Amino acid sequence: MSSTVKVGLLGCGIVGGATARILIDHAPDLSMRAGADLEIARIAVRSLTKEREVSLPAEKWTTDPWEVVNDPDIDVVVEAIGGIEPAKDLILAALKNKKHVVTANKELLSTLGKEVMDAAEEAGVDLLFEASVAGGIPIIRPMKESLAGDRVRRVMGLVNGTTNFILTRMSETGESFAESLAEAERLGYTEMDPSADIEGYDAAAKLAILASLAFNARVVASDVEREGISAVKASDIVAAHELGYEIKLLAVAEIDEGQVAARVHPSMVPKNHPLAAVRDVFNAVFVESQESGELMFYGRGAGGGPTGSAVVGDLVEVARNIVSGGRSAGCTCYHSRAKIRPHDETRVRYYVVLSVLDQPGVLSTVAGVFANHDVSIASVRQEGAGDEATLALITHPATEGQHGQTFSELAKLDSVKEITSRLRVEGTGEE
Repeated sequence: MSSTVKVGLLGCGIVGGATARILIDHAPDLSMRAGADLEIARIAVRSLTKEREVSLPAEKWTTDPWEVVNDPDIDVVVEAIGGIEPAKDLILAALKNKKHVVTANKELLSTLGKEVMDAAEEAGVDLLFEASVAGGIPIIRPMKESLAGDRVRRVMGLVNGTTNFILTRMSETGESFAESLAEAERLGYTEMDPSADIEGYDAAAKLAILASLAFNARVVASDVEREGISAVKASDIVAAHELGYEIKLLAVAEIDEGQVAARVHPSMVPKNHPLAAVRDVFNAVFVESQESGELMFYGRGAGGGPTGSAVVGDLVEVARNIVSGGRSAGCTCYHSRAKIRPHDETRVRYYVVLSVLDQPGVLSTVAGVFANHDVSIASVRQEGAGDEATLALITHPATEGQHGQTFSELAKLDSVKEITSRLRVEGTGEE
């Protein structure tokens, strides 16, 4: 091998440790694929005494990340520490020093992606981020390259393994949300603070990245409407099953007439839809495009091995570019900012459960409220229980604004005691 690409790692935790291990264990194959040896030159960690996944000479370890980004011998910096700071400053310094960067940092890319992408462009180096969405599932490169000749209309996916595990558990065991969350915590599927997962922040960050690539226009995390799964009840799961649905935390982005709508929320998905069968901590991204039709990417969306594999794949691409003198595509966001469709104008379907008085005329009154706001009812079920009854309705597509006005008026009716559930319905082909 005539050349060596020297790699500096920022962080050696779950992702950084797996990346280092793969680089060492697969070194001969990686050299053949990259056209150069990939050598770990330095690793920055918080503690030099902690036991690590890899064993390297003492001089390759440091507690100062700036030694890595400022080392003139290092060609590529892998950022595996996460968060905004100090990751942003370290990445910008590495780029300024003409070093290529590989990162899995979804939080940074979904909020300040333009700043770091522009810095990479100005420096004339690569900034690759395959591992930032769906771990080991190849989705970033296909969106940037394989589908470059197509027009993506919609992206819909399960991009958070923790919430998918919780909802799978609720679906298969009948447990409550709290019980399934406790099991996820016991198995180590959650962070110390699980709110980023269960309230949809993690999925929203990933969706912003996917939407930016899908529609070639930058979408940031704050553009994504977000709702978590903490309000999903065991009774919702049972009702969904009776109607032929599963409940999933869906990340959905679509473009229509040049406007992008992006949202994360629990949804009822028909059991015959491919996403309904994705279980446990697995991830899947379902893409609808003009020419290729429907595509699905499926696999393990988290964990050291899958994510580290995606990081190393980016390192191989960078090494090839160094050897050949080429560069990879960045974000491909040739429109600097997406036109975001107002949330109230997004068209959706809803499953709604109402607790109502069991008396004549209530159903017609409720139906009249839907009609007042031009929301058409696709199906309705009524079950009586003493003085109360339960109405379960599914609507045809209408805007979020129309549905919101409908729900507000329903809540004011004397005959409606409570709106007990509201879930969007996706994947029916009626969107």
